[in-house]
Amino acid sequence: MTNSAFHRPLSLLLFLLSIANLSHAASGKPRSEYFAYIGTYTNQGGDSQGIYVYRFDSGTQKLTPIGLAAKAVNPSFLAVHPNQRFLYAVNEVGDYHGDKSGGVSAFAIDHATGKLTLLNEVASHGTDPCYITVDKTGKYVLVANYTSGSIAVFPIRADGSLGEASTFVQHTGHGTNPQRQEGPHAHSVDMSPDNRFAIVDDLGLDETIVYKFGESASLTPDSRLMLTSVAKADAGSGPRHFAFSPNGKFGYVLHEMASTITAYRFDAAQGTLKSLQTISSIPKTFTKLDESAEIEVAPSGKFLYASNRGHDSIAVFAINPSTGMLTLVEYVPTKGESPRNFEMAPGGALLFAANEKSDNIVLFHVDRNSGRLMATGQVLEISQPVCVRFARIE
Repeated sequence: MTNSAFHRPLSLLLFLLSIANLSHAASGKPRSEYFAYIGTYTNQGGDSQGIYVYRFDSGTQKLTPIGLAAKAVNPSFLAVHPNQRFLYAVNEVGDYHGDKSGGVSAFAIDHATGKLTLLNEVASHGTDPCYITVDKTGKYVLVANYTSGSIAVFPIRADGSLGEASTFVQHTGHGTNPQRQEGPHAHSVDMSPDNRFAIVDDLGLDETIVYKFGESASLTPDSRLMLTSVAKADAGSGPRHFAFSPNGKFGYVLHEMASTITAYRFDAAQGTLKSLQTISSIPKTFTKLDESAEIEVAPSGKFLYASNRGHDSIAVFAINPSTGMLTLVEYVPTKGESPRNFEMAPGGALLFAANEKSDNIVLFHVDRNSGRLMATGQVLEISQPVCVRFARIE
């Protein structure tokens, strides 16, 4: 066989592959590859060392383990920058270099390997930061400090690192439960779809607080967050996490202590929440202790999901598109203990449920027509997983 005869099939194959790639690019289809980052607890008796990562193909639904992305102390909750180049984590501790504070860490994402490079750390200006988000412009990181009950805003520099806190809001007061609500406990902070408001759930105060958020550089730090309205929960409910419908018309608060969900109509002009309905996230027949944890609306806006620690389930609800009210679809066991956080994978076909106390993440197929969940059989073994976040591979 001559050299030219040997190379002809290979050349033909390369040509066909190039045509296929050009065709895919011309179709306008987005790339389907992502990194799935896992935030964990590192100081609660497990063997986790920080943030872990998998490569995920949303087209084939294939997961490939990469391993430890970065060592970090209690990087419980994560947020990915809109440009997909940076990742931010809270360090959920009460002592930060000798100060009564937690930490916030900024990382650069290596899109070749998935590994994270630490850019810098800053104090969170409150103890046990438990939630972090990046505003939609990618200019600021917002953090909720649980134990001390405060909110802090940090500017993001051009290189992705964090500046010192430019805004700080300390909540005051207490709720009706002397064990759990002896003081304020900010538990989450989420941006409205138009980025004009920051919604904060405070478990200790039984309040969901709406702040007007100013992103203009001309604003003084003290005017970055301006109190707009407060939605009071039933006494002892313990608001924990919040989720918007994709169109921004409705918002949903998950109450940790009462295991209930309140549906609200959101006035995007005024920044106010009007209560529509409160519904249980667990069956009425379940009488043991339960602490609801996470809430998320499907990308379609048709379904809502909420996790329950104790009942160890995810509750599925159908959303009425006109009224925003919820109707129970089913309760699905998470096949693990204490599902703290869950996340829908890009494309909406899979749900990753992080079972903190059984050291695993269980994958569920999402039926987009009915909203129902079915276990895929895939289980990721991770010590004390808390949070799952996806970053698109560029």
